[in-house]
Amino acid sequence: MKHNLHGIQIHLATGGRDFDPAGDVLVMLHGSGQNHLSWILQSRHFAHQGYSVLVPDFPGHGLSEGAPLETIEDMAAWLIDLLDSLGVKTARVVGHSQGCLVTIEAAASQPDRITHLVLIAGAMAIPVNDVLLDMSDKALEKAIAMLTSFGHGPEAHKYDHSLPGHSFIGFGERLMAINNRAALKADFTACNNYSHGTAAAASIRQPTLCLLAQKDRNTPLKFGKMMAEAIQDSTLEIINNAGHMLPVERPLAVNAAMRNFLGNR
Repeated sequence: MKHNLHGIQIHLATGGRDFDPAGDVLVMLHGSGQNHLSWILQSRHFAHQGYSVLVPDFPGHGLSEGAPLETIEDMAAWLIDLLDSLGVKTARVVGHSQGCLVTIEAAASQPDRITHLVLIAGAMAIPVNDVLLDMSDKALEKAIAMLTSFGHGPEAHKYDHSLPGHSFIGFGERLMAINNRAALKADFTACNNYSHGTAAAASIRQPTLCLLAQKDRNTPLKFGKMMAEAIQDSTLEIINNAGHMLPVERPLAVNAAMRNFLGNR
């Protein structure tokens, strides 16, 4: 659905069902250079499990208009403003990669609004090397190809996509190509500049699932484990032989882990 926030039209995927702000709201936040299509196999599943699903494209991503946001703190504040504008009092929030940083920041700053966290393939800090950062500015298509290949595990390079007729790599590249051309660099810069992750994670008291990928080369497993250790009483689950793009690469395993943690409706 379309929604106006801060004078900008943004796109919100709802899993094919009408969004009810008074329901059990489940928000899914995409990672760097991604958009709502990253969650296509989660949004529909949980919408039909009884959740009120909300999958926003951040400004400048996917089908949302406007310029990309510049900091993780801005993204977290934007999320809270979005919930306010829709009349949502509380929400469960799922983040992937950069979306984990946004989720941690929002949950730490607004603990009464975020009731549960699911952090997928994330860490408390996600630095980006200078070569890839420069490439995102001067050779975007090359950066997308590199990031997509690097972000998928060994099996994703061999087998067909979970959606019939697609390949993991081809789907990933097309998904990123529909964003504003400034989006990837803006996201990388925001991740590089975010330094509050350790303090934010330590302050979290909400139930939290850390769902990590064993073969993650973007946010290596050891950093995800550090995140899980920093969050009080968090639940840690590792999906074997999977890469960074867990929601797309291993949707059934991700959905099952989320269901077990959040509960069926």
